[in-house]
Order: sequence, then C-alpha cells, then structure tokens
Amino acid sequence: MSNSDLVVKSNRLNSAIQNLTLAELRIIQLAIVDARETGKGLSTDTPLRIDGLRYAEAFNTTRQNGYIRMKEAEETLFNRRFSFIDDSDGKVVKSRWIQRVKYLDDEGAIELAFTMDVVKAITRLDGAEEFFTKYLLNQTANLSSVYSVRLYELLVQWKTAVKTPTFALTTFRQQLGLANNEYKAMCNFKARVLDLAVNEINEKTDLTVSYTQEKRGRTISGFKFTVRTKDKPKDKDANDNQRDPNTIDAFTGQTDNESKNTPILA
Repeated sequence: MSNSDLVVKSNRLNSAIQNLTLAELRIIQLAIVDARETGKGLSTDTPLRIDGLRYAEAFNTTRQNGYIRMKEAEETLFNRRFSFIDDSDGKVVKSRWIQRVKYLDDEGAIELAFTMDVVKAITRLDGAEEFFTKYLLNQTANLSSVYSVRLYELLVQWKTAVKTPTFALTTFRQQLGLANNEYKAMCNFKARVLDLAVNEINEKTDLTVSYTQEKRGRTISGFKFTVRTKDKPKDKDANDNQRDPNTIDAFTGQTDNESKNTPILA
C-alpha cells in the first residue's frame, strides 16, 4: 500500500448513516482510492476492480483472507444503503453504495461500480476541497473494529477545528453502523463500541482523541470530542551520525567527555 493512498469523501457522505461491515468498508476505501486515481472521468459506468492480494497488502492480512472478504462482499455489498439530509430541501435521501457488482472467481477479485450519489461525493471538484474529508488509508489499515474506522472518519473531519460539535446519541449510533437493538445499554455501548474505538484510534493512528458526555437531565444525550494530530517523530538521522561521547579516542586515549574536562596547557 502506498503512503499516498488518499481516501476522500464529501463531508455529507462521510457523516452519512450507514451499516457497512469492516470488510465492506475496507473495500469501499480501496475503491475510493482507485476511483480518484481516474481523475474527473469517473462515472457510474466506470468499473473498479479490487483483488484479494490488494486487500491483503493494504490491511496486513493473508491473501486467502482477502479472497474470502471479496467473495463475502459480492453477496452483501449491493444491498448496503446509506442515508443523508438533502441540503436543498432538508429531506432524508436513501441511496446504495454500488449499482453493480461481480465476483471474478478465476482472479479472486471483485468488480464494482459506484452509484451516482457516491460518484459525486468522491470525485475531484476544483475549489471544493474544504467540503471534503480526507485521510491516508494506512491510518485506518490496522484498526480491527469497524466502529474504530467509522469513529476515525467522523473525527478526522474535525481535526483542524480540534473540538467537534455534539454528536447526538441516536444519530451517532447510526453513523457508527449500530442497529437499534445493539448495545442499547450505555455501559455496553461505551465498553464495546465507544471506548474500544477511542483506545484503538489513540494507539494505532495519527490522532489523539478524547470525549465528554452531554446530558439531558440525568440521561446521556450525546458526546463531544477533542481531536488532535500527534506530533511527528523527530528525524533520527542527524543523531545517528554523532559519536557516542563515551567512546575512547584512538589517538588521545580519552573519551569525548573526558577531553572536555582536561585543561588545555598554554
């Protein structure tokens, strides 16, 4: 996987209510990376091919597992939907991710075509980058929970602002992909979903995140997050060329530290 593999989605698509599995979300990520490489020529007729080896290399798994995930996605991805609010009239729009999918048995690959709603949300639009969320694919590649990936996507959108608005609990759960009957108790939601995702993001990505609870009376109604980008590690090359100050010099018989303390005779 290239360090320049950039996942870019409109903020509206990024914040959409969705319910993809981890494997399905990863395939969508790879397809978005490949789709953007085609530039402005992407359309609903543009087939995107992803093979098991590509999946395996991108997400640090075996080739066999990659083939299995391709096959599983072919059976389920076509029926996955997402929903968002239409800015023009405030109405809820429901859409599919893909309009066509085919599994290539002899190649261990999947071929898919995005719907128009997705195409419009991932292709390059001059002068509109500020309305897009983007991140490097390798930042989420080692996240083992789909909730971690989704939370990362939702929060990286706010890394410049540092503070997020309140994520209302009901919508937030849907954005993470939870069904109404999953982890209904707040203690389970926090332990199995939210805290798990926050800890994994802090451990494995370029973000450091934390949250506070918003309450209505005694009931938790939502969450606010603080999002910061981790400092990049300092370049060690300069230090690699420096001599250990305790190394004995072959000519003086002293270490550098000892030489500093030796008086110079006039």
